[in-house]
Amino acid sequence: MTAPVLDPPVLEGRLATLLARSGLAPLRLAGRTLLPLVQGGMGVGVSAHRLAGAVAAEGGVGTISSVDLRHHHPDLMERTGKLPPGDAAKQAIDAANLEAITREIAAAREVSGGRGLLAINVMRAVNAYAASVKQALEAGIDAVVVGAGLPLDLPDLAQDHPRAALVPILSDARGVQLVVKKWERKKRLPDAIVIEHPRLAGGHLGAARIADLNDPRFEFENVIPQSLAFLRAAGIEREIPLIAAGGIRSCEDIARVQSLGAAAAQLGTPFAVTQECDAHPEFKRVLAEARDDEMVELTSVAGLPARAVATRWMRSYLRMDEKLQSVARKRACMMSFDCLAQCGLRDGTPGWGQFCIDHQLVAALQGNVKMGLFFRGVGALPFGNQIRSVRELIERLLTPNSTPAAPLPA
Repeated sequence: MTAPVLDPPVLEGRLATLLARSGLAPLRLAGRTLLPLVQGGMGVGVSAHRLAGAVAAEGGVGTISSVDLRHHHPDLMERTGKLPPGDAAKQAIDAANLEAITREIAAAREVSGGRGLLAINVMRAVNAYAASVKQALEAGIDAVVVGAGLPLDLPDLAQDHPRAALVPILSDARGVQLVVKKWERKKRLPDAIVIEHPRLAGGHLGAARIADLNDPRFEFENVIPQSLAFLRAAGIEREIPLIAAGGIRSCEDIARVQSLGAAAAQLGTPFAVTQECDAHPEFKRVLAEARDDEMVELTSVAGLPARAVATRWMRSYLRMDEKLQSVARKRACMMSFDCLAQCGLRDGTPGWGQFCIDHQLVAALQGNVKMGLFFRGVGALPFGNQIRSVRELIERLLTPNSTPAAPLPA
C-alpha cells in the first residue's frame, strides 16, 4: 500500500486564518501545505493514534511512536503479556507490535479525517527498526521519522514507497552532511530533516555523551545556518525543509527558528500534556508539574544521553548507578523481546544504563509515578501545569504575545 493522496492539500478556513495572524510561514511537506507544527514521537505509547490523529486534524504533523504499541490493545496484551521467556515469546511480541502499528495508523487516519500529515517515529536503535519501518509504509503512513542513530539505510527500506516522506532526526551540521551525501548515492534525499537540540529536548538526545550537551555546535543559531549553507552549496536547499526541535514553547520561539531558516518546529512535551495524549492522566500531571530544576540527565540503556523528570524511581536509580555499573554483566532480556538492538542492561555494557527502559516507560505510560521513567524537555509549558486540548495548544502556539497561563493551585 502506498501513502494515500490527501484532500485538501492546503490549509483552509480557521487554520488558514490562524496561520495568517501568526505571521509564521507554513510548512510544505510531501505535497501538503501544513501548519509549521510537528508533534514529536514519544514512546512507549505516549503518542499513539489519539494524539497523532488530533494534531493532524488541526493541520499539523501528528506522529505515532512505533515502540511497543501493543500496550494500547488489550487483545494483543492478552496474547503476549504472560508468555514465558524464549524465542516463541519474542516472535509473538514482535508480531503483536507490528500488528499494533497497522491498527494505530488506521485509527489515527480516522481521527485526522484525512487532514494534516501522519508520521511514525521509529528509533534506529530498536531491534525491530527495519520491520517497523516496512510495516508502517505498507500501512500507508505519510512520513517515516527516524532518530536515535543515523538512518543511512532508510532509503533502501522505503524503496518501494517513493511517495512516503523520509525524515531523519539529526543534531548538527556534520550529521546533516553525512546523511544527505549517503542518501544521494541511493538516489533519494530526505524530504525534511528534524534538527534536535540535545540541551533542550527530552528523551534520548543526539549527543555522544552528557558532557557534550552544551557544545555550541548544537545551537540552532549555528546548526540551522550551517546546514542551509551546505544544502545551498549542493543545490538542494529548497527541497529539504529543516524542522527545529527542543525547548520550543511559543509563537515567538517558532518565529525565531524560522528567522534562522527553519521551516517548522517540533514539540514533544507540550503535546504530551494535552487531553488527547494517549498516556494516563497521571503521566500528564507529572510532566505538567515538573520544573527544569527537577530534571536530570543520565546515560540511557541505549548508550545515549537522556533527559527525564527526577521522580522517586529516578533518584533511587541514580543513587545506585555506580554500584549497578560495577556488577554489569550479560543477562537474558527480562521483557522477552529484546526491544533495543544494543541494551546496556541485557548486554552488560559498563557506562550504559542498567535498567529496563521498556519496563520503566510502560510504567510511566500507565501513570505509575513510583516506577515510571518520565522523559521531558526543558522550558515552561504554554498552559503552565494545566491539561488542555490539542486545538487550544495549537491556537496558543499560533498566537503572538500569548500571556503564559497561570499555574493551577497546588
